[in-house]
Amino acid sequence: MPNATPPKPDTEPTLPALLRQPEFLLGAAEPEQFPKDDKVEIAFAGRSNVGKSSAINAIANRRKLARTSKTPGRTQQINFFSLGEQARLVDLPGYGFAQVPLSVKEKWQATIHQYLAERTNLIVLVLLMDIRHPLSDLDRQMVQWAADSELSTQVLLTKADKLKRGKTAATVLAVERELSKIGGNFGVEPFSASDYTGVREMRAQLDAWVNSAT
Repeated sequence: MPNATPPKPDTEPTLPALLRQPEFLLGAAEPEQFPKDDKVEIAFAGRSNVGKSSAINAIANRRKLARTSKTPGRTQQINFFSLGEQARLVDLPGYGFAQVPLSVKEKWQATIHQYLAERTNLIVLVLLMDIRHPLSDLDRQMVQWAADSELSTQVLLTKADKLKRGKTAATVLAVERELSKIGGNFGVEPFSASDYTGVREMRAQLDAWVNSAT
């Protein structure tokens, strides 16, 4: 397992303009609370223990933009963050919803489904999976839905620092092969919020997605 000291976060001038001052906008508990405008949105989704909040914070170069918790499933609303003047980053509640009552789980599943299925602002889904346990049953449901919906999806295999380089490359290739059987428009990259693997690449990709859509 790599033991290298994680590099320091990039200084602000190296960031794409849309990541210079990301800010929390609102948390929506109901679809009626979603922002009502035409700004494009990039949504982050994944299991409740996949490190989604840490990934968002690393990409945005902000330690506490998205709340992290030792208790998976704590986030129970759809959180919207500004990305410059033309876009937003959307943090969806982790699926799995640990320690959440069934009635709450069902309500959130419906709200998230409505966001993903009907939100015309959404241009890309970033789907996070633990590189040590990718393509769980819930992950497969999400990728199948994305393929059926013809939604461009970037898969980030998180916690890549936990594996050696050879194992990381083999896992990326295996996931790519599985996704190719499903069809759809998928990219697959290793990622780590701890040692910054893939962070700069994702910042550039966010910038490219927004620029191509606006």
